[in-house]
Order: sequence, then C-alpha cells, then structure tokens
Amino acid sequence: MFKSVFMKYITAFLLINLGTMLILTSIIASLVSGYNTDTKIEEVKNITSYLTDYFERNIPEKDGGYRLREYINENTDELSEIIKIMGTNTYSFRLIVTDDSGTLLLSGGELEGKPVLSESGKSREKGMAPELFQAAISEKLNVFISDLGGKLAEKQLFCTGRITSPYGELLGIIIISTEPSGMTSLLNATVKTIIMSTLWIMLAVLIVVYFITEKLVQPIREMGRASKEFAAGRFDVRVPVRGNDEIAELGKAFNNMASSLSTNEEMRRLFLANVSHDLRTPMTTISGFIDGMLDGAIPDDQRDYYLGIVATETRRLSRLVSALLDITMIQAGERKFSKVSFNVCEMCRQIVISSVQRIEQKGLSLRFDADEDNMYVLADSDAIHQIIYNLVDNAIKFSYEKSEFEIGIHDDGKKILVSVYNEGEGIGPEDLPYVFDRFYKSDKSRGLDKTGSGLGLYIAKTICEANGETITAESEEGKWCRFTFTLEKSENPKKQS
Repeated sequence: MFKSVFMKYITAFLLINLGTMLILTSIIASLVSGYNTDTKIEEVKNITSYLTDYFERNIPEKDGGYRLREYINENTDELSEIIKIMGTNTYSFRLIVTDDSGTLLLSGGELEGKPVLSESGKSREKGMAPELFQAAISEKLNVFISDLGGKLAEKQLFCTGRITSPYGELLGIIIISTEPSGMTSLLNATVKTIIMSTLWIMLAVLIVVYFITEKLVQPIREMGRASKEFAAGRFDVRVPVRGNDEIAELGKAFNNMASSLSTNEEMRRLFLANVSHDLRTPMTTISGFIDGMLDGAIPDDQRDYYLGIVATETRRLSRLVSALLDITMIQAGERKFSKVSFNVCEMCRQIVISSVQRIEQKGLSLRFDADEDNMYVLADSDAIHQIIYNLVDNAIKFSYEKSEFEIGIHDDGKKILVSVYNEGEGIGPEDLPYVFDRFYKSDKSRGLDKTGSGLGLYIAKTICEANGETITAESEEGKWCRFTFTLEKSENPKKQS
C-alpha cells in the first residue's frame, strides 16, 4: 500500500495535519484553561471581598459588640437575594458563612445542597474541616485549590475571607467553593469546536491535495509504463506533456530521451546490417576463390589474379576489424592521446603523396592551400594522421571524375583550421546532422561506398573531442562537401629547444 508515492504523500499529509491539530488543540486548551481559571479566581475573589465588606459595613454594634449570627438571622431574606443575584452573574458556586469558631450560619448558591465540605460522607453543619478553617483565618483573602487532604472526591477551588469588626476582631468567615466541572465547561466547548473545525478544514484540503497529487503523480506513472515499453524494445512510446511546470519539463526530457533511444536503435540496426554485409561479402569472396583453387576449378595461370582479389578482400576485412577495435577502445576509454608539437602541413603533404595514384586515376585537380609552408600544432600526431587520412580517403572516393579537390590549412588567430574539400554528390540536408553519429552511413544504397562501415567520421569526431577540438561538416547536395576541424597552435619545437 505504502509503496505508492501517491499513498506516501497522502499519508504524510494526514499525519502532519493530525499532529498540527493535536499541537494546536493542546496550546489553545492550555491557554483557555489558564484564562478560564484566572477569570474564575478573580470572580470568586471579587464576590468574597464584596461580601466581607458588606457584612463589615452593615453589622451594627450592639451591647458593646458585633454579633454576626443575630444580623444574619434578622436579614436572611435580604442576604439570600444578594447571593441569588451574584449567582446569576458568575460561575456556579456555593457560599458558606460561619462564625469565628467555624459554626455554619448561612449557606447558598447554585451548588447548595452538595456536600462540598463533607467528611466521611456526612454534612458539616456544626463545624468545618481543620485545613479549611486554618486557611480561612490565616489571611484576609485566601484563594487555593484543594481536596482537603483527600476528604473530597475531586479538587475544588476555594476562596476564604475574614469578616472583622472595626477593631480587628474576627467575627466570622466567608467561604466560596466551586467544582472543577464548572471550570472546564468552556474548555470542553473550545476543544470540541477546534477539533470539528480542523476536521472539516482537513477534509476540504485533503480533497484538494488528492487532485493535485494525482495530477503530479500521473505523469510519473505514465513514464514508468513507457520505461517498461522501452525495456521490451518498443521505442515509439511517448508520454503526454501537459502545462509548463517542472513535471512537463521532465516529460519533454523523457520524450527527447525516447527519441534518442529510437534513433540509436535504428542506427544500431543499420550498423549491424552494414557490418554483416561488409563481413559476409569479402569472406564469401575469399572462401569461394580459395575453394576454387583447392578444387582445381581455377586454372594455375589465373591463380595470381584471384589471389590478388583475395588479398584485397583480406585488407578490407582488416580495415573493418581495425575500425571496430578503435570504437571498442574509445568507448572503454583505453585509447590514450599524447599531445606533441608537429608540422601539420608536412603531415598533409605526406598523406596526399600516399594517395597520388588514386587522385590521378580520377583526374582530380589538387589544390594545397596553406597560410605557410610549415604550421605547427599541439595534438596526438597518430590520431590526427588518422583523421586527415580518413577525410582525404572519403573525399577522393566520393569525388566526381576530373573535379576539384582541396586541402586547406589556415590560422584564424586562435586555432589552426584544417579542411578537406571535394566536388561530388555531397551529403543531403537530411543526413548532414547525423554524419558524425556512430553506425551512421548515408550511402544506404551502397552504390558508391563499397568499403565503408559508417565508423570513420564517428572516430574522427571522438578523437577531436578527446583533444579538446571540434569538427564540422558543410555540404551542398550534388555539388560539393567540406570537412573542417580545429587544432591547437604550437611553436616550432626546434625553435623551443
């Protein structure tokens, strides 16, 4: 279930929201509880203070003293009305008034009748708990929360006040108590409201997140399915691209990769077809002629001629195997290039001299165009010789009879530019972007190139890049073609020494 990115995302969202809700509820509950408690404490303190002041102002002096019991008995109705009015404006409470010894004189409030001061289940009508009495007489106004040493089932909020005569004589005690349930009613309502509001908000957000997540994950699912198709060899599958966000960019990159894979697969198949043809043809020729000689089908006076054909085909096989070995070494990174300073003009002249016979056979008009007779470059000489020889060989092979053939060597100020130009069929615009790709061979009909394998230009490009240089191709189909590559300039090594 949780292997899916979608489910992981949704689960993480729910857990984060649940954790946020719990933290928020705890914080608000703590704040509300503290505020509720402080507010209630302030309320009972005000009531207690008011009643102590009320009694102290209204108890008349009689026979040289102040008698609280007589005053309460004479004004019971009035005091009950005052207590009733106070009860409507504050929290539920119970009021108790005792004399200076703790004997009950008056009680009232919304919690009247509940044994808030009970001990062993019996109502305390003729006295009070010692703990409460000591707290009451210790200060003029005292507020505390207690279960009176375990005598009460639950802790209660108590506020005690002393009623004194103008001379400071203790006349009685006022005690106001309230139950914890009355303190938590607002808190419970607040927590319930927070939870319900959070759940509704979380449900609404969950629906939105569901559709957003589905939109994000769907392209990834499609890419996964397309990858499986690629693994099965079907490279024509593409993923739909929607929008312009990062996922869309990923989809475009994925489709571009698919196109590259498709192109590489097509070139690989073409390469295998070319290599198979190039291997099968000379091997068939060699095998046929040798079998003919062994069987006596070829006369002795013609053996030298056919042996020459066998030698030609053998060299053709050797060139193909060498190209394949070069590709293997380049791909494996085993071919190392060592840069040295050498005369590139002299190298080009030597390659042209080695190809003079073929140039003359085609009647080509050779032009050697160099800025100077000797121009030095810094590169791997064997690798550069391979590039120039390959370019010259291709140029001669694909040139028209009695056409122009040119080798150019120029200094552009930063690099030495070596170019090979010929007039011939050239390269079509549809093939030009791919001429340096491995396995690519534009002469698909094999009408002109009987010996190529489609690897020479790929090897040339790889060598140039390994030396930090570039190679480009220009052509006008049916007219001409030019290949140009760059080389790093160098001083004459003899002058340096």
